[in-house]
Amino acid sequence: MIASFDSLGLADPLLRAVTGAGYETPTPIQGQAIPHLLEGRDLMGCAQTGTGKTAAFALPILDRLSRTGRATDRRGPRALILAPTRELALQIADSFRDYGRHLSLRVAVVFGGVGQGPQVEALRRNAEVIVATPGRLLDLMGQGHAHFDALETLVLDEADRMLDMGFIDPIRRIIAALPRRRQTLMFSATMPPEISKLAQSILVDPVHVSVAPVSRPAEGVTQWVLHVERANKRALLSEVLRDPAMKRVMVFTRTKHGANRVAEQLDRSGVRAAAIHGNKSQAARQRALNSFKQGQIRVLVATDIAARGVDIDGVTHVINFELPNEPESYVHRIGRTARAGASGVALSFCDPEERGSLRAIERLIRVPVKVVDNHPFMKSGFQR
Repeated sequence: MIASFDSLGLADPLLRAVTGAGYETPTPIQGQAIPHLLEGRDLMGCAQTGTGKTAAFALPILDRLSRTGRATDRRGPRALILAPTRELALQIADSFRDYGRHLSLRVAVVFGGVGQGPQVEALRRNAEVIVATPGRLLDLMGQGHAHFDALETLVLDEADRMLDMGFIDPIRRIIAALPRRRQTLMFSATMPPEISKLAQSILVDPVHVSVAPVSRPAEGVTQWVLHVERANKRALLSEVLRDPAMKRVMVFTRTKHGANRVAEQLDRSGVRAAAIHGNKSQAARQRALNSFKQGQIRVLVATDIAARGVDIDGVTHVINFELPNEPESYVHRIGRTARAGASGVALSFCDPEERGSLRAIERLIRVPVKVVDNHPFMKSGFQR
């Protein structure tokens, strides 16, 4: 068991960022993986988001980038992270920026559904870290915009989800274009045969690390889901917060920008609220937490990353303004209430695009979440 981040041997700018984010003790996957990754080993990790997996690969990658320079004649990213969805890619890139805030390294995200101009420019300017979804990256490679002469590390995150989404062939084509000499890391929550086969073909003498998923919500949490159109979520939030029983409430969003917007909207409507996320300074985060603990603000709006390590007794309600991409994050989120034997309530706002996330949560916790079917913004025609 690694007792502290100090003992891992990370570069000082990374330790400052980790300390500033309020992290003290590495999670099990970080403690298991980081020492091997700092030695340059390939790795097969069986772990889910919510276990601290992103930091487990981001910190060693940033450590290497901070200690060695780019070869002058080599183009392209020095680290490439492949992720199944745009949301996860953005989340990973945010983490790299948070942990690398004291380093002058460029991080860029490549995904479909938006104009490719800024992404092409980021590739042309040799951003050190590229986080990409396979489809758009392959497209840009086909157009001649992506080069990988400088690549040192490849990460395949959520490999089993990429398999489910039909990305294994694109991934094989991307890997075929990469330098053979590199460090390769692969993370997967499950190990279907196709993923084992891929791992055997791309990993060289890998270290294997495995972390059991968190799958049981805290006892004493009453869980409800409210089906609602995305456009009505803010109005629904204001409506539910009229309940005087909601004395100390944590609201979760997927992004930092979303957290800011929700907190500002609540403040405008007369509900005292503050946001905590990776772009806030440590001092600003601490002020918000203290105000929340002391009851000066009623609602704390947080992202998953910022809320890690935030343990506040007396949280009466958790509201998932947006469902998390990872079902395990749901369990972590709702565990903020019903602490120390108390009871609590978790409400989840589910829009039509989030139905798949809700089903994944119910599979993980092995019970259906009860539906509130009499709220004023009830999504009409909903069928479970």
